[in-house]
Amino acid sequence: MSEILACGLDIGSTTGKALLIKSGEVIAYSVVPCTNRPERTADLALRAALKSTGMREDADIGYIVGTGYGRVRLSRADENVSEITCHGKGAYHLRRELRTVIDIGGQDCKVIRLNDKGKVVDFAMNDKCAAGTGRFFEAMARVMEIDLEELAVLSLKAERAAVITSQCSVFAESEVISLLSEGVPLEEIAAGINEAVASRLSSLTRKVGLNEELAITGGCAKNLGLINALEKKLGIKAITLQTDPQIIGALGAALIAEERLVNEVKEPDAG
Repeated sequence: MSEILACGLDIGSTTGKALLIKSGEVIAYSVVPCTNRPERTADLALRAALKSTGMREDADIGYIVGTGYGRVRLSRADENVSEITCHGKGAYHLRRELRTVIDIGGQDCKVIRLNDKGKVVDFAMNDKCAAGTGRFFEAMARVMEIDLEELAVLSLKAERAAVITSQCSVFAESEVISLLSEGVPLEEIAAGINEAVASRLSSLTRKVGLNEELAITGGCAKNLGLINALEKKLGIKAITLQTDPQIIGALGAALIAEERLVNEVKEPDAG
């Protein structure tokens, strides 16, 4: 296998991720806030990943695969691959028994079904509005005047969840404002928000077909209140991936990039 670095760039709607691997081993990764230009976000993420290892910005990167919301705008990438493929590949690489991956991104959420070889056999997306995404949580936290981490912690303290019925983020904001004015405790509202998102994700998952070997990826996977609510809706326990769930797409992209490098090394010998 090539000793040259391979790189995955996952440029989403809210964060950019860069991950470097060499000979199958993760060397470094970074997560940075998005700028208004995907190319600049990719540059910042890659520089941050290289800096964390002490490598120079002109380090020998043999192949770069871009994925995510901004992948088609990455001139530095050698190719771009859908985030569905990359999330499936990254998650399967970490846990070979996985058959279902739920990725909760900033602007959309995806449910991906894999076969026993880790190939995507079906998927469903909810990308028509912000409901059930990181943007939805950001909007709710803003109305409640708390940060995302506090929303997650508060929900775990609730004895019951407030009822939030709106699928639309705008209308859900109005519901949360009404609940606040009625004096409903913050922890109950936070739990209600997680319950509402879990219901949407549960419905999306069942459209694809639920398999018990399930993992959740994306930044929202760090919200334990949401994970608990979703596990109850689905009736199963999610598998914990032993890495930052936010970098799974970048990992999958980097693995594909390294496969391309290996093939380039083998091709001359085949002739």
